[in-house]
Amino acid sequence: MDWEKIEETLDRLMAQKRHGQLRGALMMINPVDIAEYMKKLDAENLLLLFRILPKDASAEVFSYMDSDQRETLVESIGDKEITALINDMFLDDAVDFLEELPANAVKRVLQHTDPKTRAIINQFLHYPENSAGSLMTIEYCEFTPEMNVQDALQTIKETGVDKETVYTLYLVDKQRKLMGTVPLHKALVVPEETPLIKLVDPGVIAVNTLDDQEVVADTVRKYHLLSIPVVDGEGRMVGIITSDDIMDVIEEENTEDFEKMSGLAPAEEPYFKTSLFKLAGNRLPWLMLLMFTSIISGAIIARFESVLAVNILLSASIPMLMDSGGNCGQQASTLMIRGIALGEVRFRDLPKVLWTEVRVGLMVGLVMSAATFGRLILINHASLAISAVIAVSLYATVVIAKSIGCVLPLLAQRIKLDPALAASPLITTLVDASSLFIFFTIASKYIL
Repeated sequence: MDWEKIEETLDRLMAQKRHGQLRGALMMINPVDIAEYMKKLDAENLLLLFRILPKDASAEVFSYMDSDQRETLVESIGDKEITALINDMFLDDAVDFLEELPANAVKRVLQHTDPKTRAIINQFLHYPENSAGSLMTIEYCEFTPEMNVQDALQTIKETGVDKETVYTLYLVDKQRKLMGTVPLHKALVVPEETPLIKLVDPGVIAVNTLDDQEVVADTVRKYHLLSIPVVDGEGRMVGIITSDDIMDVIEEENTEDFEKMSGLAPAEEPYFKTSLFKLAGNRLPWLMLLMFTSIISGAIIARFESVLAVNILLSASIPMLMDSGGNCGQQASTLMIRGIALGEVRFRDLPKVLWTEVRVGLMVGLVMSAATFGRLILINHASLAISAVIAVSLYATVVIAKSIGCVLPLLAQRIKLDPALAASPLITTLVDASSLFIFFTIASKYIL
């Protein structure tokens, strides 16, 4: 699909005010792409295009718009249109939309929503931000254990169009306690008179309304679920979270980890929508902390100033040692943080992980130090003593950097901190100080 040609066609139809043809063209485009196209429109054309869309498509397109576009539309359309829009949206999408709006806009929207929907939305808005309760929807297929496959399929035909997903059947008892789930494909390949209770998957996999969204994402990823049920404190089923919402959570959590690993405070807004002051404020705390911790490295250099005066090659080797150590530590920490996120590595694995990384460091360090020793002898024509000091220092630095890089994220997890906080900036500072101390200790002993 040549998207540039499609955009040109839509632009031309809009400029020529051929609204009938524009409507037909829009109906041939995926709602996600329509929302993407609307990003470049001004407020007037945005409202025009939105009103051209059929009612059954406008709510879906609206759910894919960014927060600024949504707010612009809410300020421009009438109360009846707002009511129809909210009623046509899936409930979780409506809640996500309202969470992004200013308080006065939320009040206006809720005023023109029917009382039943308004009560449900208010209940959702009271759940903690980024909790399972704030992510869930109540639009799912619910059945009783007395029903058979024929009853279930008939219910899906009658009500499935209003559900967010029909691929999983949820069985609840009279007290609304979740008894289990039945995948739709399993119900389709058995006789229609088969009781649903006989098809229930063993073991109930669910999350609590107050569980953090990261716990939800980890559970869905671990069990490869299309959706996951949400229960309250008494085990009663109150909703489900679907895979599309989980993908948004995973993207958000990964972005947050990358920002922390780079010494940034997590940003809530996209890059181009974040103010300069906010961008600077997100970066400054870690930069200030690392600037002051670098005093340690400076103090070590000042303490061994007499060693540097012996040979200029020793001073020239400092950046190589520090960079190599930082890179090795970053490699190990990245693997640990990713392993922790995927549930592959836990704190109890620390001895095994440390033993593995030490051996890796010994192998990697051997190659790097041998190459450095050869370069110093053959290219820089350094003495055997100086070459050996630099090579041995590099060897020890690599091993220690690998050890620090794997240990810190696991220790952070143990004390209930985000492992990403122990990544690049902190590791680099510790490895730099360690590499300098090792280097100068060896040099002062064997050269002076």
